Amino acid sequence: MDYKKITVAGSGVLGSQIAYQTAHKGFDVTIYDINEEAIESSKKRLAKLKKNYRNDFGLSEMEVDAAYERLSFHTNLPEAVADADLVIEAIPEVADIKTAFYTELGKAAPEKTVFATNSSTLLPSRFAEATGRPEKFLALHFANTIRINNTAEIMKHPGTADQVFEDMIKFAEAIGMVALPLHKEQPGYILNSLLVPFLEAAELLLVKEVADVETVDKTWMIATGAPLGPFAILDVVGINTAYNIVQAKAAATGNPKFVELAHMLKSEYLDKGKLGRETGEGFYSYPNPSFMKEDFLKS
Repeated sequence: MDYKKITVAGSGVLGSQIAYQTAHKGFDVTIYDINEEAIESSKKRLAKLKKNYRNDFGLSEMEVDAAYERLSFHTNLPEAVADADLVIEAIPEVADIKTAFYTELGKAAPEKTVFATNSSTLLPSRFAEATGRPEKFLALHFANTIRINNTAEIMKHPGTADQVFEDMIKFAEAIGMVALPLHKEQPGYILNSLLVPFLEAAELLLVKEVADVETVDKTWMIATGAPLGPFAILDVVGINTAYNIVQAKAAATGNPKFVELAHMLKSEYLDKGKLGRETGEGFYSYPNPSFMKEDFLKS
């Protein structure tokens, strides 16, 4: 593995985390996004991440600043990938958007560049041909809060070169992740194969008016000892990501329950700017959500 220059395409919640963690481990990282507004939002996320790294790992101001100084920012894709050894894609979970991006990226990136998708649920084989280099393309999936929940699921598609797969395992380890190789394509990898149905079950309880958000989370937390319920987890993941997954399922299946759920997430949350923890409001209000109160599980 000889990756030195890394480009992270998409500077949202997870893209910013991937970029900073990679820079923290000594790599030069370029962050690419479609406009300056998105880049400015990323810089605000990164400022918060610097504080998190100081608090969580006892780092000095000099150390967190050194990681930040290894980051550069671009809104021009050819410039962002001009010398990239690896591009990690972390753009919205919408198949058409990803296909269009990979078509453009394949033309802009040097021949040496390897592409990795951080897609939550979509198979890499779906985009392999669009990349123009299917043998140098695979999935590299991170959990949220990657500095602590440091899993990296590496999943090949049938056309991925073995050496690329092995190199990605080494890269994941080099940036402080526990590398989890998957040798066969699986929608949702391991983590989301377990997590997505769990979260959807909770959302469907809400949309069917079986119980409210707090009751669902309280039930799960008391019964299992889990620190967070499904709706608190959804606020961390981001309600926009949950909507994209549900909307894709609704479009693919026509299942009325997913159509209704997608409509609820859009009208009651996205359209009102309630995107989750990052925006200060989602299913809960932050920074002091009710599930953090001492008596939440007692009444």
